[in-house]
Amino acid sequence: MITIGEYLCQRLHNLGVNHVFGVPGDYVLDLMDVLVESPIELVCTCNELNAGYAADAYARVKGMGAVCVTYGVGGFSLVNAVVGAYAERVPLVVISGASDRSIRRDNLLLHHTTGDYNLQLSIMEKVTVASVILTNSAQAASQIDQTLAACLHHKRPVYIEIPRDLVYRPCIPSEKPIYLTDNLTDAAALEEAIEEAAFLLEKAEKPIILAGVEFHRFKLQDKLLKLLEVTGYPLATTILGKSSISEMQPQFIGTYVGALSREYVSQRVENADCVLCLGAIMSDMNLGGFTANLNPNNLINANSEKIKIKHHFYQPVFLGDFIEGLINKLSHKEAATLEIKPAVELKNLEFIPVPEQKLTNARFYERMNHFIAQESFVISDTGDAIIATIDLLMPQKTDFIGQAFYLSIGYSIPACLGVAFAAPNTRPIVFVGDGAFQMTAQELSTIIRHHLNPIIFLINNDGYTIERVIQDNIYNDLQPWKYHQLPAVFNGESWSCQVGTEGELEKALSIAQGNIDRLSFIEVHLDRFDCSQGLTRLGQALRSPHA
Repeated sequence: MITIGEYLCQRLHNLGVNHVFGVPGDYVLDLMDVLVESPIELVCTCNELNAGYAADAYARVKGMGAVCVTYGVGGFSLVNAVVGAYAERVPLVVISGASDRSIRRDNLLLHHTTGDYNLQLSIMEKVTVASVILTNSAQAASQIDQTLAACLHHKRPVYIEIPRDLVYRPCIPSEKPIYLTDNLTDAAALEEAIEEAAFLLEKAEKPIILAGVEFHRFKLQDKLLKLLEVTGYPLATTILGKSSISEMQPQFIGTYVGALSREYVSQRVENADCVLCLGAIMSDMNLGGFTANLNPNNLINANSEKIKIKHHFYQPVFLGDFIEGLINKLSHKEAATLEIKPAVELKNLEFIPVPEQKLTNARFYERMNHFIAQESFVISDTGDAIIATIDLLMPQKTDFIGQAFYLSIGYSIPACLGVAFAAPNTRPIVFVGDGAFQMTAQELSTIIRHHLNPIIFLINNDGYTIERVIQDNIYNDLQPWKYHQLPAVFNGESWSCQVGTEGELEKALSIAQGNIDRLSFIEVHLDRFDCSQGLTRLGQALRSPHA
C-alpha cells in the first residue's frame, strides 16, 4: 500500500516533475513533509503568486509544472498565475492542502476560510480544465490520474485539493501509466481540410507560414521543420510562438506582431496571397494591438483541434495530423520566387561599441542580439522588454519565454527561477523593466539562495514606460530603487553593477559571462521615454482619444 500523498508525488515524478514550487501553511505541511521525503525537490518561494509563475515557466520547459499551497490565503494569492497559465495553455498542476474532512462536515468557522469550504474549488473550476477535492482513499488514486491526464491532454491547469487527514491515508495505486486521451481527428474532416488548404497554397505565388505557441505546447517543432523543408515557404512567428525553431534558419523572416513588426515582416505577411497560420492564439498582443491586417480570404487558420479556411470550419482535427497531411500533399517552391529576407541578416551586422556614448534602448538591444548564445533561455517581462525583444534572434537550442497573451507584469523574475530548475545546464537571460521588477523583486533572494546563475538585465527607465507611452500621469511613477544593490541585501553570492554607457555595458557583459557559478545582475539606465519603436507604435494604436 502507498499513501495518497506518496501516490501523488510518485505520479508527478513519473511525468517528469522533479521540482514543486510552493509556500508552507498549516493545511499543507503534512503534504510538504511527504514531498521532502520524495524524489521531488520542494522549492519554497517568497509568496504564492511567485510560486505560480515559477511553476508556469517550469512547465513551459518540462511539459508539466506543479505548485503546492495552503488553503484560502495561499490558493487565492495564486489565482492570477493560474489564470495566466490557462490563457496561454500551460500544463500546471495546482495542489492545495485543506482542513480535515470532519471540520467541513461540522461547518466550523476556521482561519483562512470564509466558512464556505467549496469556495476555492468554485474559483479554480473557472480557470482549470479539471478540479477535484479528494474525499476518500478508495477513489483518490483514480481521481489523481484522471486530473493529471486532463492537464497533459489539454495543456492547461488542473486543481487537486487534499484534506489534511487524507495525506497519510493508504490508497490502492494504479500500476498503469497515466492514460492520455488520443488527440481526436475526424478522418473525413481532415481529408477535406487538407484538400482545400493544399488547393489554396499550391495556387498561391507568395505563401507564408505563421507559427504560434502550440508548436511549443504539443512538441510539434519537428513537423514544422519538415513542412519548411518540403515547401520552401518563408516562416514568421507570433510572439508566443517565438523560438518554435532556430531563428537562424534561412526561411525565418522574423516575428509578426502587426504594426509592431519590422516593416519588411509586416508587409511580407500582410501581402501574402495565402497565410498558413498554425497553432497561434489570435489575441490582441499577438496581433499588435489588433493592428494586424490579415485578409480572411487568404487565411488558413489551424489550431490544436479545429481548422478554419475562409468561412469553412473543420473539426475535430488535431494540428499535428493536419501538418502531416500538408507535408504529403504540397510541392516545393523555389526560394527565388518567395521574396525571403532571412532575419539572420540582422545578426550579420557588426556591432561596434562607442565606449563613452550614452546607452539607448536601440543600441542596447542591438548589442544583445550579439550577446545571446546557443542553448540558453531568454525571458522577457511584460512592458517594453517583451516588445523590444521581438527582433532578438534565438540561436539553435535557445528558447524564448514571455507572457505575450495574458501579459502579467512581474512574471519574469519568478519565471527565471522555474526555468533555472527545469533546465539546470542552461543559463537564463532575463529582461525586466523597473516597474515589473518591483512587483516580484523578492524572488531574487530565492535565486540567490539556490546558487543559480542567471544574467538579469534590469532596464531602469524610471517607471511604467509602456503605460506612459499609452497615457501618462502620476500613476506611472515609481519610487526609484538602487536596484543593483539589492543582490547584496539578499545576502548571498552574486555580482551586480549599474551601467549607463556602451563602454560600461561591454565591461559588465564580459564579467557576467565569466560568473558562471552565480547570479549576475546588471542595472541598465535609459531615459524615461527611450523605448522601442514597436512600443511607440503600440502606444499610438492604444492611446485613449481623451488623453
